Amino acid sequence: MSFVKTDQSQLTAAEMGKLWATYIGNTMGKCVLSYFLQHVNDKEIKEILLYAQGLCEDYIQDIEAIFKQADFPIPVGFTKDDVNLEAPRLFEDDFYLHYLQYLGKAGMSIYSVAIPLVTRKDVRDFFIKSLHDTSKLMVLVNDALLSRNTLINPPVIPSPEGVDFVTKQSFLNVFFGNVRPLHGLEIAHLYGNLNNDITSKAIITGFIQVARSEEVRQYLERGKNLNQKHIDLMSDKLSKDDLPSPSTIDHLVRSSTEPPFSDKLMVYHKIDMFSMKIREYANGASLSGRKDVAALFAKCQLDVTLYVEDGANIMIDHGWMEQPPEAVDRDNLQAGH
Repeated sequence: MSFVKTDQSQLTAAEMGKLWATYIGNTMGKCVLSYFLQHVNDKEIKEILLYAQGLCEDYIQDIEAIFKQADFPIPVGFTKDDVNLEAPRLFEDDFYLHYLQYLGKAGMSIYSVAIPLVTRKDVRDFFIKSLHDTSKLMVLVNDALLSRNTLINPPVIPSPEGVDFVTKQSFLNVFFGNVRPLHGLEIAHLYGNLNNDITSKAIITGFIQVARSEEVRQYLERGKNLNQKHIDLMSDKLSKDDLPSPSTIDHLVRSSTEPPFSDKLMVYHKIDMFSMKIREYANGASLSGRKDVAALFAKCQLDVTLYVEDGANIMIDHGWMEQPPEAVDRDNLQAGH
């Protein structure tokens, strides 16, 4: 077995990729949160928004310092040109908490995966701190939602009377004979993905109202229909076991049609949000014992993958897509070029 030695002053491919994705995501988050902070009345929610915005700003600065030390070009990401702070309010205060849940989950899904992949101490320490800080954000958000009785929480199920073991293959079977009830992990991931789709649908409802381009508006409409389709499919699974489904939050979107965000930001935002859903659906499928639940997550994952690809094509067509760091294309290297 051979081991690749790396110069610890240089960034590995994993470190470049994860830092790059984190930088782009947090420049987008900073733009969105700066707009939200122009229109918030609730003092507790404002404090949480300020905390989240501070994290975005800290992460941007930390990554810029690492990139400069490594002689890595600073990405453009999203800037003040992608947000109009003078635009009227588009969302109610309570919506911001649901949005911050998404923001926190999206960040944690990157940071937690990065930690075992990166080896340079400053980069590893950055992701460990980011995961810790974002975990604190999630606690603040969930506590605020809980105090308002608006937390989308899975239902309570009876505790088992004792330890039991699966003795029949029918535990996995849903196509013939009796179908067993959903177990706790399946319920948890159905609810987690419903939460994502419900928040995504509300965001996209607002984005549709303010999109400038007809092409972008049609793309967002398609995303909204996809959200509703997946909400219906997962709610139906819960309903068949007499379990409640969470309600949508579209009523937290106001009627303004003046754009607070650029079309570039809104398309990328949906690519980012649906990309997180790809990871969440895959996670749900991997922990589902019932074949029908795993198949449902696989179908949702395919739908979302195709949607993300089409969004990336829009970004490319408009010159909005920054290229992530990539390996040398040695097949196309030519002397003198």
